[in-house]
Amino acid sequence: MIDSATYLTPEGFERLKQELQQLVQVRRKEIAARIQEAKELGDLSENAEYQSAREEQGVNEGRIEELEATLRSAVLIADDQKASVVQVGSTVEIEMNGKSQKLQIVGSNEADPMNGLISNASPLGQALLGKKAGEDCVVLAPKGEMPCKILKIS
Repeated sequence: MIDSATYLTPEGFERLKQELQQLVQVRRKEIAARIQEAKELGDLSENAEYQSAREEQGVNEGRIEELEATLRSAVLIADDQKASVVQVGSTVEIEMNGKSQKLQIVGSNEADPMNGLISNASPLGQALLGKKAGEDCVVLAPKGEMPCKILKIS
């Protein structure tokens, strides 16, 4: 896997660090204990507990690798950005479909559109990046082009 920049807020970075710590220091030990208990039951070829624990171990180790790569390539988004153009980390107020909404542009790992966190790689994020307050832009959505106006950047 090729590492590329991953944009994270300081809070998102800390959340991922805590998840990694939990998986390495706690979850790994729990899974190892389950594997040991299953081994003690005897024949491993027909031992469902053993197979299940080994699969869980694989998933856990995969997530650990993913988190380590993400944290290694993380670019922290400054909290105090007061840019004149939309960039990763900006909070913008837009008008789209006759409705005003407030959004924050974040990296794809933290995107949560239902809570106003829009990925910089999403069609909306892409359309907003580099634009100034008062500018119009067009979002290239799967359902077609959607006009959007940037009301405020903070």
